[in-house]
Amino acid sequence: MDSVKQGSDALFILLGAVMVLAMHAGFAFLELGTVRKKNQVNALVKILVDFAVSTVAYFFVGYAVAYGVSFFTGAEALAARNGYELVKFFFLLTFAAAIPAIVSGGIAERARFGPQLMATAVIVGLVYPLFEGAVWGGRFGLQAWLKDLTGAEFHDFAGSVVVHAVGGWVGLAAVLLLGARSNRYRKDGAMSAHPPSSIPFLALGAWILAVGWFGFNVMSAQTIDKISGLVAVNSLMAMVGGTLVAVWLGRNDPGFAYNGPLAGLVAVCAGSDVMHPIGALVVGGVAGAIFVSLFTLTQNRWKIDDVLGVWPLHGLCGAWGGVACGLFGQRALGGLGGVSLTAQLIGTLAGVAWALVGGGAVYAVVRAVAGLRLSAEEEFDGADLSIHRIGATPEREANW
Repeated sequence: MDSVKQGSDALFILLGAVMVLAMHAGFAFLELGTVRKKNQVNALVKILVDFAVSTVAYFFVGYAVAYGVSFFTGAEALAARNGYELVKFFFLLTFAAAIPAIVSGGIAERARFGPQLMATAVIVGLVYPLFEGAVWGGRFGLQAWLKDLTGAEFHDFAGSVVVHAVGGWVGLAAVLLLGARSNRYRKDGAMSAHPPSSIPFLALGAWILAVGWFGFNVMSAQTIDKISGLVAVNSLMAMVGGTLVAVWLGRNDPGFAYNGPLAGLVAVCAGSDVMHPIGALVVGGVAGAIFVSLFTLTQNRWKIDDVLGVWPLHGLCGAWGGVACGLFGQRALGGLGGVSLTAQLIGTLAGVAWALVGGGAVYAVVRAVAGLRLSAEEEFDGADLSIHRIGATPEREANW
């Protein structure tokens, strides 16, 4: 029976890894549908190559930093327990690679290709794994300190803070250092509108992400005996809550409609295993409201040119999810208990601070050493022609 359990666990987490790998296609199409047509090819290529760079960085450095596990050993040892440790790496890699995928949406349309890959390698190899290891790997003493202080560890079941908030706040640092797209905010105070280039592709990306998210959340149990239908239904309810509130507050805008479910899913990750489904519905609804209101503020009032709204979607909704776990995970609100609001606040603030400092430092160094922005002429021509020498519809361009 042990061999059956080992094989089942390996298959279980492998299926989760494949589902989250598919989410990266969702990131690609969400960005493709949001950016202007002259930057669509760049959106597709960035997500793929960022994932490849993330794989190398996480395999050789990041996974060891987070969990103290090295793959510098024989294949016989790696194949033990049906290769469970390898597929666990694959699963957690797909989480780590979500960081540059998130950042990519914020800095779209004006970032240079090579320097962004340099930043990806450092963030996935070092910055992200240090916080991941502190929360999920039990390293560096953070969880032990929080348990002594509050009676509970920081609870982040599937990464509202570890993945999404960290990615969103790293993205904010990158966006601020990069600056707004050319002519986005004019000197006379007016703004140039850049509407999505393809609502169907934007919707496709959101759907792929939403479906894959059930692997992201449910398979975070990591072994088949710990799987919970509660996680699945809580994810569903948060997705629905985020959708309905975003459609309402966004006045039926399709961009808000399709980011609403993602906001709800971001927020429910942390407490999806301890909340009641009604609590998850509320958490998702609040996340939908956060996204619509803060995306509008960042773009229109604060003039922060975060193209896909990765800071409000991942950074703020992820932080809300970390705090919400400490609220709706309590038995008094129908949850399973075992969580501390104080621990959740401290852990969330630690993740936000680390992402801002770490992400800001990486992008500041890359900007100083290699430069982050395309030239004004390259940005005007678009990243597709400037970087990849081809547009998304070359046959149309030839016939024109």
